[in-house]
Amino acid sequence: LICYINIYFKMTNKIEKNIPADSVQFGEGNFMRAFVDYCIQLLNEQTSFQGKVDVVQPIAQGMVQNLANQNGKYHVYSEGILNGKSVRKSHLINCIDQLVDPYQDFEKYLSLAENENLKFVFSNTTEAGIQYIETDQLEMRPPNSFPAKLVLFLLRRFEKFNGAADKVLHIIPCELIEKNGDTLKAILLNIIDHWELGINFKNWVIKNHFYNTLVDRIVPGFPKDNLAFYQQDLSFEDNLIVTCEPFFLWVIEGNPKLLDVFPADQLSEIDVKVVKDLGNYRTRKVRILNGCHTAMVPVGLLKGVETVSAALSDDFMKEFISETLKNEIIPSIDFDKEELTEYAAQVLERFSNPFTVHQLQSIALNSISKYKVRVLPSLLSFYKKNNSIPKNLTFALASLIYFYGKDISKHSYNVKDDTLIIDFFKNVWKMQSTDEISEAVLSNELIWGQNLARITPLKKEISQILKLLKNKNLVAAFESYKSG
Repeated sequence: LICYINIYFKMTNKIEKNIPADSVQFGEGNFMRAFVDYCIQLLNEQTSFQGKVDVVQPIAQGMVQNLANQNGKYHVYSEGILNGKSVRKSHLINCIDQLVDPYQDFEKYLSLAENENLKFVFSNTTEAGIQYIETDQLEMRPPNSFPAKLVLFLLRRFEKFNGAADKVLHIIPCELIEKNGDTLKAILLNIIDHWELGINFKNWVIKNHFYNTLVDRIVPGFPKDNLAFYQQDLSFEDNLIVTCEPFFLWVIEGNPKLLDVFPADQLSEIDVKVVKDLGNYRTRKVRILNGCHTAMVPVGLLKGVETVSAALSDDFMKEFISETLKNEIIPSIDFDKEELTEYAAQVLERFSNPFTVHQLQSIALNSISKYKVRVLPSLLSFYKKNNSIPKNLTFALASLIYFYGKDISKHSYNVKDDTLIIDFFKNVWKMQSTDEISEAVLSNELIWGQNLARITPLKKEISQILKLLKNKNLVAAFESYKSG
């Protein structure tokens, strides 16, 4: 039975109204509201932390006005399975203070930097947000990119406090790129040089604390298909409800002293870690969660399974996914096996979430590049360690090649990828021999960054699987391959 719990926390005496915000947040979308703001809300309720957030709309088309219409308040619904138990609970978020659109009032945006109480800058401006745009100019109000906006913000703070060392900030980006904090810092310094803002300002910016992070929580967002259910017991009409899974992991790379001012490690409901190196955590997530997603896509779609949760309800797919994780992906990673196994169990639990409708076809976007980053390292590591080809990961690769050969596989789904990739596979599948197809695909260094055809066992097994897929249904092909 699903446990349905409404949780409302009143904080009238917890946070003094006159205390200015201690955080500026770039981004007001579903993820930030179900992740960073949710974390700060819990800190306010369960620790001595007194956090208030000023939210900045990072692009011209945003939703700060929608939040302002609700006085910055909304509900987060955590839904799913956590530690074997079904969870469905709501949480009122009321830690947001000011809501600022720099495209409408740029001076108000800059004035946020003059706040003596300010300690943190959080951001999620999408993966494309942390980039250097050459056309940004110092005089623009505002410039286009998030880093350029942040430079002007920091410049105002530097000037207001005369470069005081105690007015530097903890800058914690949440964008899903590798080394997001280091990348953001490098772009800021590049802009400072380009705009000739001076060595003193540049040295002060360097003193700010930039953190690399890994964020992990599935956030479907606004529940438009069943809105009446979510709104039935609320104290106000909430048009900004955010649904998410109960799982929450935030790994921050940096000095553990951050926890002295941001004590999120004290929270029991969510997992926030400050570590010296998050490389292993990133590898774990990319290879297990993302890699499992990518490996299941072509196999599932060719079998006619359309969602992640449906894959976990299908006997064949569930066994395929479980075996792939246990016997191939986890053994390929040089990390504590007990932790990996525990994380994999959590991933399977999350995948089976009945409230998250995650279409395999949407995950299938750019599957070739995703396989290269998320799955191929596991395949190659397994081969190097065992001198044998991992059966399931290889079958997933062959299924992906077959999936991209839509003229042959005749499936009903759109293949969404770069035009050059699609055209390449269309031409490859004009070849008659699966040996030729295997050779052509695996030897394409532009796709894989290396010549995989040099791995003779891989080339032979891909050819064998393609031949089976052309002549049998997917399950029969897999069984013939494994038994052979």
